[in-house]
Amino acid sequence: MGITIKDVAEKAGVAPSTVSRVIHNNPKISRDTRDRVRLAMDELGYHPNAAARSLAKGKTQTLGLIIPDSEKNLFIKPFIMQAMRGLSIQARHCGYNILYSFVCSEEEEVESLEQFVSQNIVDGVILTTARDDDKSMVYLEKKRFPYVVIGRPDTKYTHALWVDNDNQKAMYDMVNHFLNKGLRRIAFMGGPLTYRVTRNRLEGYKKALKERGITPDETLIHLADDFQEADGFRGMEVLLSAGKPEAVAGADDYLIIGALSLLKQKGLFLPVSGFNNTAKGSFLSPALTTMDIQSEELGRKAADLLIGTLENENTPLRNYTVETRLIERLSSQVQPDNSGLSIP
Repeated sequence: MGITIKDVAEKAGVAPSTVSRVIHNNPKISRDTRDRVRLAMDELGYHPNAAARSLAKGKTQTLGLIIPDSEKNLFIKPFIMQAMRGLSIQARHCGYNILYSFVCSEEEEVESLEQFVSQNIVDGVILTTARDDDKSMVYLEKKRFPYVVIGRPDTKYTHALWVDNDNQKAMYDMVNHFLNKGLRRIAFMGGPLTYRVTRNRLEGYKKALKERGITPDETLIHLADDFQEADGFRGMEVLLSAGKPEAVAGADDYLIIGALSLLKQKGLFLPVSGFNNTAKGSFLSPALTTMDIQSEELGRKAADLLIGTLENENTPLRNYTVETRLIERLSSQVQPDNSGLSIP
């Protein structure tokens, strides 16, 4: 005989009705109780009968996940992979499946969404980027179709659920990390301003400088075309040619990994830091100081918000902010004279 809700309830020390509420993501259940019930489900190997629930509710029990960019970049840059893990774990806990759609343009995104919505393939959609004038969000808003964004969308998207970090504060903290070491000519390296995350981190950079009485120098701000290593390599060339900064605060690990490649090629050292806590950064020499954005938790919270809304339309929670954590490693150390020493 299979594992039942009653078995889970007994192991978790709760009533069967509480297990049912956890499965249906009822917001009135406390986080501790939910975690205890889900742990019991995992240990017993209990999985809600998705087919039965789908028939009873007239739903697919499936979420659509739109993944922009090519499959190649998906595996080069692990943010999406880590977020996908969190999404998948949370969806499984709640008896949902995830249908992935890989796209290479906004037009392809909208085409995938049109298929999801018109054919009733999914109950809700997860977007992994927040752009200005986002075609996907415009479409979903028009259709009033449930969706969540990893990133903070413009307030004009009134039906959007979202999860994000406080990116302004995170970069503010990063720049203060350098300022507290006595550095003043701190450069900023980010991606395109069409991404709200770039603008938010740039705002945090400027705020930290201004609070110390430092006027941001536009020659120390470089906005790359993308977030790839090659963009960081070229960006570091631009910053050095404009007058050597004392440090570089990057809005993405891969930009700074590229910057470090150029510095190493020139035999120079500058304190640098990145964002996203990628595994590659920890294996560099010097190991990369970075801001951990908790990608997996962002994914988990995105699924949690969307499923909570699908299961309980009256839930008041519309967004969630995930904490960041500065991980200090050797790349942000200040050398005795900070005058361009060889990288180890």
